[in-house]
Parts: sequence; structure tokens; C-alpha cells
Amino acid sequence: MMNGVFGLPRRVNAMSTPTAALVFFVVATFACSPIISSAQTEGDYLYNVTMLRAAPGHFNDFRAALSESFAVDKEAGDQRPFWIRHTQGDQWDFMLVYPMGDYESYFSPDRVSQRATAWGGNDGRQALKRLEEFTSYKEEWFARSVDVDEMTSRFDGMEFFHAEIMAGIPGKREALIEQRRMENRYYEHLNRQQNLIFVRESGSNWDVM
Repeated sequence: MMNGVFGLPRRVNAMSTPTAALVFFVVATFACSPIISSAQTEGDYLYNVTMLRAAPGHFNDFRAALSESFAVDKEAGDQRPFWIRHTQGDQWDFMLVYPMGDYESYFSPDRVSQRATAWGGNDGRQALKRLEEFTSYKEEWFARSVDVDEMTSRFDGMEFFHAEIMAGIPGKREALIEQRRMENRYYEHLNRQQNLIFVRESGSNWDVM
């Protein structure tokens, strides 16, 4: 299990990824009686979750390169990611959670063509070059969670939070995910905000976040 404490450097428009799901503000696992939850904590909306680490001595250059890439994302017709700064825990510096929606629309011919034009242009090529130059680690996976509107409403105003990313032992993936739901049922009994749950679709070795 990966634990982390995170802060937000700033808000980027739109949405916050696979063998794991992201759980925010998780403290302990509790069993409780089933109740109907009114909060949206899971969903079928597809996200790309990318974790990056800056090259030694180039953190500011790396962050500037990320900002440049967001401008290219906009030109490509893609929503800009939820940008999360990692302050304590695993090795990566930033988590970028890109809203995709679903594979069919994201990889439709028109969107693929627009994306290729944007990243194939001079600005796009320079942004990719700078990212490669100033990135020392990259991990990418795909996960499903709440729709982008719910993600945006949760993200607005958030400054400091705890995230857990977990991989289950063989044969226990569903049990691991169900434990996260049990935690949310317990939080609902306490009238506390429930965690968003991200369930891996593909990539990496995480199961739930």
C-alpha cells in the first residue's frame, strides 16, 4: 500500500487513476450494517492517472514544463488535469488526473486527429521535449470513478489531504475494494464526507485508490 500526504499547487480546469483505487482521507477499516448512501463515491467515468517525478535539480523546470503541456492539452481539445502536488510518502512529485470519459469518445477519429495536430506542432514538440528532459520517473494507469462534475466539486477548495493507493494480494482484489466501501458506510454513519474511490481499469499494478 502506498500512503501519501498531498497539497494542491493550484487548481487546473476540469477533471482527480490501475491495479488500485485512490481513497481520500482513509483512516481505518470498519464493518457496519448496510445503509443506502446518498453520496457519489464511485462511477464509470474513465480517468488517466499519471504520477511523475522531477529530475534532480530541475524541479522548477519540470513544473514549468507541466504548465506548458497543459496549454497543449487545451489546443488538443482535452480537459486539463487535476494537478496534485505530493508532499510526503512515495517517490513521485505530482499526480495528474486527466478526465477521459470513455475510450470510444476519447479515441474517436476527430479527437485523435486534433490531438496529433496539437502535439505534432512546434509548441507540442517543445513541451514533450522539455517534459522528457526534466522527468526522471513516470507511472501511468487508467481508473474509473465518479463523473467529472462530482470530481470538480470535490476538488474545489481542497488544500491538504491524505491518499492511499493499494494493490490486493492474488484473489483478493474485490475484497480490497469492498473494504473501501465499508469505510465509506462507516463515515456516512458519522456524518463525515465519504472518500472518492478509483478502481483500476488497466496499467500499473495498483487496484484501488
